[in-house]
Amino acid sequence: MGTPGRLVFWSLLSVVLTQRVKVRNEVTGYVGDEAMLQCLFPASSPDIKVSQVTWMKEMGGKKQNVAVYLPDHKPNFPLDNSGRIRFLNVSLQDATLIIQPLRMSDEGTYVCEFATYPHGNEDGVTTLSILARPTNTAESRKVVVGNTTIPVAVCTSANGKPPAHIKWDAAFDGIYNASEVTNGDGTVTVTSQFNMVPTVEADQQQITCIISQRTLAAPENIPVTLSVLYPPQVTIDGYDDNWYVSRSEAVLRCAAKGNPKPTHYSWSTPSGSLPSTVQVQGDRLVVQSVDVAVNTTFICQVTNSVGTTRVEQTVLVRAQPNMAGAGTTGGIIGGIIAAIVAVAVVATGVLIFRQQQKNRTEQDNEDLDGPPAYKPPPPQKKIEDPEGVSNPPEAENIPLKAAYFEPSIAADPTEPDLPRYHELPTLEDKEPAATRGLSLEDEYLDQINPIYDALSFASGEGAPEQGFIMSRALYV
Repeated sequence: MGTPGRLVFWSLLSVVLTQRVKVRNEVTGYVGDEAMLQCLFPASSPDIKVSQVTWMKEMGGKKQNVAVYLPDHKPNFPLDNSGRIRFLNVSLQDATLIIQPLRMSDEGTYVCEFATYPHGNEDGVTTLSILARPTNTAESRKVVVGNTTIPVAVCTSANGKPPAHIKWDAAFDGIYNASEVTNGDGTVTVTSQFNMVPTVEADQQQITCIISQRTLAAPENIPVTLSVLYPPQVTIDGYDDNWYVSRSEAVLRCAAKGNPKPTHYSWSTPSGSLPSTVQVQGDRLVVQSVDVAVNTTFICQVTNSVGTTRVEQTVLVRAQPNMAGAGTTGGIIGGIIAAIVAVAVVATGVLIFRQQQKNRTEQDNEDLDGPPAYKPPPPQKKIEDPEGVSNPPEAENIPLKAAYFEPSIAADPTEPDLPRYHELPTLEDKEPAATRGLSLEDEYLDQINPIYDALSFASGEGAPEQGFIMSRALYV
């Protein structure tokens, strides 16, 4: 076998021998947690003897022993005697190493080596990466209202590895930046500031710091409430332009807000002193009885740690109440009352209309079940000879009576003529219905109004060619 062939053979043999040491190429752990560095050497042949197991760490280009085990000696840990480092099983085939709790200084490259006979040393390499969960905080900075862009909040992700990423969520304009500092143990602290022009409107507004990092299952959101300091903002309430002589309990109130909260209120006039009829009750100025002495300008001055603000209110004392203002107030009240009354009237009208509709519907239903509620108009008299009837002078004092219509068809001479209304018997001489052979209906119809008797003509007096016969049933 030539020289090139021998080189290939020994290279393949070296690979085969190296692969017999079972390790993980990379192990990740967290600061404070436990890391397990696996290293196994399964016995492939009874002729191979293992005499020693050694873990080494590459430090500064050199290898330094971390853990050593000899069958005739106890395990030895040259870099640590506190118990942080130990073997999982004390064995020449299983050299798995446990490190707990992890420190950032434990990060690096580790070599697990078995001393064997007759093949010599066989090893495997593992890289240990240490991750550190950061400590995240965020807070506002107390700033004074102004016109310059300055940091109003700060967010910090401290002692993390790898470095965290920070951004801000705000409802108003602002800019932010971040800076990183690498600590002595290899962790990184990231700091981000939110910068803006501090305004009164921004005070007590909320913004959110959002932190993302490999060790976090999800981004962490930290809300921050801004604190912008500003002097008091003051107004005077209570003057209604209707202060008149002898008015009682007139009150002015000094309304103020600020950050921090106003702590001191004072009242005065341009002359310095207050009228004797005025009482000061903190932020309130009370006049028990108005007189000309309060016809002046009142000054309210409010102070907090940022500054002092003063406002003025001029009071005009009238001899009589201001009825214009009262009329306006009365008009408003009257308008409200009128609106309520109008609504009530409309509602009442709607209810009445609906009730009438209901009653009308019920009445129509009843009429459908009973006799018709109308009376047919009387037939008009048909006269062929308008000169056939003369009115004697005596007729002016006699009630009018229409001529009797005779039917054009001759009646049966064997049947008796029906009596006219004026020939009907009275109640005294009327025969019972049973003796006359009349029914109750006929008896009722015989008592009809005499005006219907005028519908007949006397025999031969302008009788129409074809007679008009009206049924008694229509005399209703």
